[in-house]
Amino acid sequence: MLMPYCVVLPQENVLLVNAFKTYVRPIVEYNCVIWSPHLKRDIEQIEKVQRRFTKRLVGMKTLPYTERINKLCLPTLELRRLHIDLLYCYKILFGRVDLCCEDFFNVCVSSVMRGHKYKLYKQSCSKSVRSQFL
Repeated sequence: MLMPYCVVLPQENVLLVNAFKTYVRPIVEYNCVIWSPHLKRDIEQIEKVQRRFTKRLVGMKTLPYTERINKLCLPTLELRRLHIDLLYCYKILFGRVDLCCEDFFNVCVSSVMRGHKYKLYKQSCSKSVRSQFL
């Protein structure tokens, strides 16, 4: 995804975007590490919250969604959930939370691999809920 380019917004849009970030987005993203959706229809349903908000801002009604979020410097909610998942994965791996890393990942112990020594493999599972977690 391209980095958003920020433009000068009308003052009321700046106020409303800050209110959205402060009051709405935390509600939509609450505990998203645990319940993060993997079905396309669920992802679109959550993204619809931000889509409807951006459409109601001054001068944004006729623009496509991707252009609106680029002008407002807002990432998609799906991208934010992915970012939060990656941060939580890091916290699990390096012991920043009180969870055992082996419960979630198999860490490769081979030292002959290129790159770094933190190669992660998901454990195999038969339940679809577990297979889509992290």
